[in-house]
Amino acid sequence: MEARTPYSDIDFKIRQLTDADFDTLSAFSCGVEDLDDFFHYEVRECVAHHYLAAYCAYEDSGEIIALFTLMNDALMITGQTEKEDFIGDLRLETSEDIVEFFNRQSSYPAINIGPLGISVKYQSRGIGTAIVDLVAHTYANHTQSGCQFITVDALNNPRTKQFYLDNSFNFQTNRDFYSSTRRMYRIL
Repeated sequence: MEARTPYSDIDFKIRQLTDADFDTLSAFSCGVEDLDDFFHYEVRECVAHHYLAAYCAYEDSGEIIALFTLMNDALMITGQTEKEDFIGDLRLETSEDIVEFFNRQSSYPAINIGPLGISVKYQSRGIGTAIVDLVAHTYANHTQSGCQFITVDALNNPRTKQFYLDNSFNFQTNRDFYSSTRRMYRIL
């Protein structure tokens, strides 16, 4: 897979992480200690146990410029008030027939973008947006199984939340307002 963003002069490719990649991840840093620790110490085990799939974005030189994970998910709406809020938000984004179809469901198939980290040296150059757009395009056209949403558990800090809001994500609930992560979704 190749990707290019109109916001950057960077051409990059995306592949699943290889065994050789896992051995070199200690050199990668996105500047967020929890994310760096996940990529350095946990991602390999998560892949080995089929919990998620891990990918990297890299330049022609082979330098890894971003890491991210994907896993199957479901958007679960609990409680009548949360469902009413969710359906109300959807009315602003999509057609009434789709909203009515969603209204009849109790859960919604999704793909989750797990930890997403951009190398410190490449941040604010459109790479994260290009990755989100590539995932959205891929799963909007995915025909092997149903997928209606992209979900993320975004770090609850202003920069991360704003990144996902700028990329058409909404908060699923306000119950996690003070949590370390905020559950967000984007309709496909």
